[in-house]
Amino acid sequence: MASHQSVLDLIGDTPLVEVSQLSPNPDVRILVKLEGANPGGSVKDRVALAMVEAAEKAGRLRPGEPDQVLIEPTSGNTGIGLALVCRVKGYNLKVVLPTNVSPERRQLLEAWGAEIIDSPGAEGSNGAVRKAQGLAADHPAWVFLYQYANPANPTVHYEQTGPEIWRDCPEVTHLVAGLGTSGTLLGAGRYLKERNPDVQVWAVEPPAGEQVDGLRNLDDGYIPPIFEEYGGARLLDRKTVVRPKESIEWVRRLAEVGLFAGLSSGAAVAGAARCAAQVAAGEQAVIVVVSADGGWKYLSTGAWTGEVDDVAERAKSVIYF
Repeated sequence: MASHQSVLDLIGDTPLVEVSQLSPNPDVRILVKLEGANPGGSVKDRVALAMVEAAEKAGRLRPGEPDQVLIEPTSGNTGIGLALVCRVKGYNLKVVLPTNVSPERRQLLEAWGAEIIDSPGAEGSNGAVRKAQGLAADHPAWVFLYQYANPANPTVHYEQTGPEIWRDCPEVTHLVAGLGTSGTLLGAGRYLKERNPDVQVWAVEPPAGEQVDGLRNLDDGYIPPIFEEYGGARLLDRKTVVRPKESIEWVRRLAEVGLFAGLSSGAAVAGAARCAAQVAAGEQAVIVVVSADGGWKYLSTGAWTGEVDDVAERAKSVIYF
């Protein structure tokens, strides 16, 4: 096994595992790309490193110089990915975080030295974005990477995630992923469609006004700038809605086949199963689902042990990622 110069060299090149036993259609295979295998535990490690390196290349960040400050709004994995990258590279990170986040996330951010700035929990991730924008305007020396508008977000998925899927599964017919910042869908989806225009790209979103951790519904009033700039509406073949309770049920089904994944992964696999069920009888298909992170950050939800209805109810008031 090869050795690596830095833990950051471990980001990317994540495994793909088949879970076709969960497919409702015997002619449709389902494979899950395990982004929880990244060192910070999620797909956002890719984005965090890409945004920091792009800022360094542009001269916005100067490696080796002390006292440089980054600020980023987050309700989850991006903040953790940035905390990891900034800890290794020596930058100071301020994370704007809703007050009603899970204890796992706060503890991990603090373990990697991020300073947490609270935003109102009732305003969710959109409130964190607004507060970070205000702070960035008040402190122009701070570097505001802003994943929702940063082209490095979809670009890293175009350059890494999409090619990895094509390399490992060139027979892919559908890509299914959760709709959050939209970077994964935009980047990997565009890459796959360029290789095979018949590949369908499905986005999984929660119902308007409801929360599935790590996902957003565009009808709730905030559309990430990269979604519009990179033609998200034209790229997506379909959006499908998965409710919080359904995401919990499917994260348990993943556990039954040995995969300990996060709640948004349950939602994504639920969407993949819905996709498989709609493939015409006798038609072959191969669905690749992006599992955004592992389940260890969600233990306080009780998602694997509590009553499903109770877990879904608690998720209304606590952001678990």
